[in-house]
Amino acid sequence: MVQLDVEPISGVLGAVVCGIDLAEPLDEATVEAIRLAFVTHHVLFFRDQDLDAEQQMAFGRRFGELDEHPFVYGTDEHPEVLDILTMPDDVLNFGGGWHADVTFLPEPDLGSILFAIDVPAAGGDTLFANQHAAYDALSDTMKGMLDGLVAVHSAGSQYQEGGISTRSQAMRTKNADLAANEVQHPVVRTHPENGRKGLYVNRAFTSRIRGLRRNESEALLGFLFDHAVHERFTCRFRWERGSLAMWDNRSVQHFALHDYAGQRRQMRRITICGDVPS
Repeated sequence: MVQLDVEPISGVLGAVVCGIDLAEPLDEATVEAIRLAFVTHHVLFFRDQDLDAEQQMAFGRRFGELDEHPFVYGTDEHPEVLDILTMPDDVLNFGGGWHADVTFLPEPDLGSILFAIDVPAAGGDTLFANQHAAYDALSDTMKGMLDGLVAVHSAGSQYQEGGISTRSQAMRTKNADLAANEVQHPVVRTHPENGRKGLYVNRAFTSRIRGLRRNESEALLGFLFDHAVHERFTCRFRWERGSLAMWDNRSVQHFALHDYAGQRRQMRRITICGDVPS
């Protein structure tokens, strides 16, 4: 097994991987070592990379098939690639607010790979929250109540006409008529690779818990939304040009901060297809 140079950035999740050029072809042993670190640390960061879209996609394909976002247009050359651009006068940014990616799909993405092309002089950090740690911190009584519950997820609030994620000047959205479609996932998800349980609800896409009255669902979800992203479960990453992050969407929520009004930020994102949560 290849030994990676891995430096954790917090006590609960996140690690910087040093000494790897992702633009170069990686052997199987290195890919497996990255996958193990990915599942262990939940989000990995690589500094000082120089990647074009094709090289970023080639790296992503070592971990699975690439997905195409159902509601946001990719680039003309590569539908799987999102050019995430925040302009100086944008009021909102793409990815603002705590969420796990595309949980409104029957098979949400396994993970995302985000590359920094242009970043503000300061600001624009991304926060990540470990959903295994959030689940582990609950009382046994609460765990027992949550196990077996099912939540409803939808993209409606984000991608229906006038939704939050449709207001960017630079991001082009599509299929607004499909955004209200609903899917159901367990409130507590078991990770398919490490076998650990984690919370699997998020404020952006989880609308209610099946079988509960509205006020009961809102009260329980409100608690879980806040608990899941408590600061003790989080890490924070400061971007530099050429930084790359890959996070495990099965165990992590994230939040792209928009504290750089008047500045431009450009990122390139690809996602890896996932499976049905269980």
